Amino acid sequence: MPINLKYIDPTYMICAVPSNASDNVYCTLFARSVVHGVMAGYTDFTSGLVNGRQTYIPFNQITEKQNKVVITDRMWARLLSSTNQPTFWSPKVSIGDKGNEEEATELLGNGNCGEEGPRFS
Repeated sequence: MPINLKYIDPTYMICAVPSNASDNVYCTLFARSVVHGVMAGYTDFTSGLVNGRQTYIPFNQITEKQNKVVITDRMWARLLSSTNQPTFWSPKVSIGDKGNEEEATELLGNGNCGEEGPRFS
């Protein structure tokens, strides 16, 4: 029985989709902010929105600690709902379980979302 297996690179799918007007405006604001920061003499920073305002964020502040994701939290449920992703919960974790945070983050590996996965620099 012949098998026809196709692999579609997700990065290609992201690059192949045309940007909308909102993406264009955001990228323009982001690029303008970064250029202004570089021309002002700042180094080792990125630009981003914090509380709706364009800011310069030092790299060391971004990488100094890892955030914890509590998979029983309402915001996590909203994210899963809006992206139509499955939950992948272990049988011990349930929505009503407000127990130990270690149990709530059990799926993500010792309570940290990036501890065992690849690190980006």
